[in-house]
Amino acid sequence: MPTRIVDSADVSPEARIGDGSSVWHLAQVREQAVLGQGCVIGRGAYIGTGVELGDYCKVQNYALVYEPARLGHGVFIGPAAVLTNDTFPRAVNPDGSLKSADDWEAVGVTIGDGASIGARAVCIAPVTIGAWATVAAGAVVTRDVPDHALVAGVPARRIGWVGRAGHPLEQTDDPGTWRCPTTGTIYTEHDETLTETAGTDTGSEGSTDD
Repeated sequence: MPTRIVDSADVSPEARIGDGSSVWHLAQVREQAVLGQGCVIGRGAYIGTGVELGDYCKVQNYALVYEPARLGHGVFIGPAAVLTNDTFPRAVNPDGSLKSADDWEAVGVTIGDGASIGARAVCIAPVTIGAWATVAAGAVVTRDVPDHALVAGVPARRIGWVGRAGHPLEQTDDPGTWRCPTTGTIYTEHDETLTETAGTDTGSEGSTDD
């Protein structure tokens, strides 16, 4: 599929847009930003200077991804979500002078492969969102999120686990083990971390690949 950039989008000639990616109406992609192949940047979304997206990412309408964010492959950013880049934001210095780019150091949000950020969620840099994690809509993330964690609230707290399919995992009869209701994949929990086991629940219906 060819790369598509609509006329109303503002894409810097210094940005790199991967094959098959689409940048829709009123979106802005800044200088030195890098989009992998097959990415979709929705209406009015903002991709900051030097931001890096892996392959097959989706940034939905009016989401704001500020530099120097780093997104892995297959990351979903929901509508109007915000990835911040200033730990101590101020418009002016202590002497009242307007802050310039030289007066603060940008810090970015890092998001692992396959993770999803819900609509209007805010991720406060420099947090890291683990691979295949899900941040619920409207959440405010102030600390790192483990792989496969499902977090919600203000501030966000872990309320469960999710598999690669995105559905909440179900606890099995074996302590510390979880099963994806969609694919049957089995996960093991240890010390607040979750890992996918080599085998799957052979009794599940449908595919056993998560």
